[in-house]
Amino acid sequence: METKGTSSNFIKNIIVEDLRTGKVDEVITRFPPEPNGYLHIGHAKSICLNFDLADDFSGKTNLRFDDTNPLKEDVEFVNSIKEDVTWLGYQWDGIFFASDYFEEMYNRALLLIKKGKAYVCDLSPEEMRAMRGTLTEPGKESPYRNRSIEENLHLFESMRKGEFKDGEKVLRAKIDMASPNINMRDPVLYRIAHATHHNTGDQWCIYPMYDYAHPLGDAIEGVTHSICTLEFEDHRPLYDWVIRECEMEAKPHQYEFARLNLTQTVMSKRKLKQLVDEQIVDGWDDPRMPTISGLRRRGFTAEAIRNFAREIGVAKSNSTVDVKMLEHFIREDLKMKAPRTMAVLRPLKVVITNYPEGQVEMLEAENNPENLEMGMRQIPFSREIYIEQDDFMEDPPKKYFRLFPGNEVRLKHAYFIRCEEVIKDEQGNVIELRCTYDPETKSGSGFTGRKVKGTIHWVEASQALQADFRLYEPLLLEKEGEESTSFLEQINPKSLEVVSGLVEQNMQDSKAHDKFQFFRHGYFNVDPKDSTEERLVFNHIVSLKSSFVIGK
Repeated sequence: METKGTSSNFIKNIIVEDLRTGKVDEVITRFPPEPNGYLHIGHAKSICLNFDLADDFSGKTNLRFDDTNPLKEDVEFVNSIKEDVTWLGYQWDGIFFASDYFEEMYNRALLLIKKGKAYVCDLSPEEMRAMRGTLTEPGKESPYRNRSIEENLHLFESMRKGEFKDGEKVLRAKIDMASPNINMRDPVLYRIAHATHHNTGDQWCIYPMYDYAHPLGDAIEGVTHSICTLEFEDHRPLYDWVIRECEMEAKPHQYEFARLNLTQTVMSKRKLKQLVDEQIVDGWDDPRMPTISGLRRRGFTAEAIRNFAREIGVAKSNSTVDVKMLEHFIREDLKMKAPRTMAVLRPLKVVITNYPEGQVEMLEAENNPENLEMGMRQIPFSREIYIEQDDFMEDPPKKYFRLFPGNEVRLKHAYFIRCEEVIKDEQGNVIELRCTYDPETKSGSGFTGRKVKGTIHWVEASQALQADFRLYEPLLLEKEGEESTSFLEQINPKSLEVVSGLVEQNMQDSKAHDKFQFFRHGYFNVDPKDSTEERLVFNHIVSLKSSFVIGK
């Protein structure tokens, strides 16, 4: 069977067999986020897996918001999730909310009570926890476990009517307090929460728990393959119990795969929210964040993220992926797309003393030597230019091939220049270089008289544009062999550095999300929030090179 996205994996093999044996006649998957935060790169893996699997078999994928906790959910998160899924290049077949099914879920809970499979319990959360037992000891039955069906029906209906306070009562499944699987020890199915819901308003004051609502949502939608991460493997018996005891017509099956873990990356929605709430970062879309919106703002492309998700594959055991692998895929995606240009992040003025005063010469430069179809551009050159501060050293070490007194280098796309004089301020800081140029050495002229070992980039002084550059390091420090009491202790204080510099004049019409390769500096993205016509702001996406090799 022809495939479109995913390589072979154990879930795909299951689907092939299910179709062959007639267990299912079409494939329906779903991506079921809870709208209590922004999606991150781990969710992107799940999005790609669910949508690609359905596409491989001409099936369907639903986007379903598991919105069962109004205390933490918000329409802002709903909208951001829809934007992220669409930006990644996917389109859902149906968009649903668990709250769409609250009435049916309630009726199924009544069915469980009538069957003697659920009861109203008055224990507090602390009391339930104390009676739950351990991995080696069975739990203790609630003193309310044997209430009559009639009493349970009355109490549950009273819960719905709002006659009890938050936490005063819950509805629990009646399964087995001695089960070796703690999730089967009479789990809570409903709790009371007098809170306004983003979708249903004040219609409800009782809300289903995730482990109850999720399987019912899958069954109502006819999902055939319910794919989730490994931490839900122990919840599968409860998933199956809910489907069976609620007498659902459809019988979806849950399959677990390893979640994505990335080095030096926060992959917990709770911790990401903490970073936002404590203003350690500039919101959910801060370019240092591993959220999809943060990666998008930084300059990552949907193609790169999809290719990364497909390459890491689908495994049954947890492991950690080097973040350099993600960076590899954005480099691969941008190297043929991003125009090359020059930017000076820490400017040092250079006066070319033998170049005619007042003259501005236009030089030709290719936009991308790896993609000649991107054409050429004209860049100005004059007597005054700026170079990088670290492209000059007054007293250089051996094998330093850039500019120093008496040395000659090539200016990218321009001429050879030689440093003749160093100008310093009163504190001894180098503030200007006086150089001479050789007009015979113009780039592209075919000059072969002599060689230079160094090539440096530059911008022409009179027409260069002011710009800010945001330079990033990983948000988390690597602390090998150390245990931190809080992940906040691992926050890298140097994760963001902002410098002010200059870019070529031809970038004046740059728009949000335009991407460029700055010579020697790496790939940069025009920030969509803070960049203006008066002053461009660039986010550093990734450096030019890495030692990372796929498969190593």
